[in-house]
Amino acid sequence: MAGIRHLVMAKFKEGAPVEQLVLDMKKLALELDIIKSFEWGEDVMKNEKYSHGFTHVFILTFDSAEDVAAYINHPLHVEYAKKFRAGIEKILAVDFPTAIDKIN
Repeated sequence: MAGIRHLVMAKFKEGAPVEQLVLDMKKLALELDIIKSFEWGEDVMKNEKYSHGFTHVFILTFDSAEDVAAYINHPLHVEYAKKFRAGIEKILAVDFPTAIDKIN
């Protein structure tokens, strides 16, 4: 699926409600048609040298950069982001166009 990917890497604070934050993100992705796909996962290798402490990755796909901007400013995302930011120790976010070179 081509488009624009919104990739977020996070390290959660000790005691953060990670499961609830993930459930809320799934709900948000289902509620907003502007989000074309939502994927997430937790680091399985746990190698601090390479992960720099990030433990979770969230990837959302949009049709355009304008759709990403609309998502970032959407009231439902703004509300969710407050809860998400309260639970994270550090974050990295990158928005990039996809270039698919191989699909099996």
